Amino acid sequence: MKFLISVIDTLDNPGTSEEMVEIDKFNDQLRAAGQFIFAWGLHAPESATVIDNRDGANLSTGKPLFDYPENVSGLWVIDVSDAQTARTLAFAASKACNRKVELRPFH
Repeated sequence: MKFLISVIDTLDNPGTSEEMVEIDKFNDQLRAAGQFIFAWGLHAPESATVIDNRDGANLSTGKPLFDYPENVSGLWVIDVSDAQTARTLAFAASKACNRKVELRPFH
């Protein structure tokens, strides 16, 4: 089963070097267990733009989809045997990055 763990952050909460050490440890644990597929951080939301080319509309908003204090600042894609393992890893991810996370299964 594959899951997305999204890191929920605020603009006033930059990552620390200590948090990066813990994130690297968490990534290494995922790799060692064969559960790691992908992980990456994202630029701040103001760097995003919504594109809509349905029916050839060729529209770009020049801004992110949502204008909220919280945003997605990074993600993990994991491959695990069951939903409970994914949940356990999401709790570990939240602790490692010192932020809230959202866990969602892939279809």
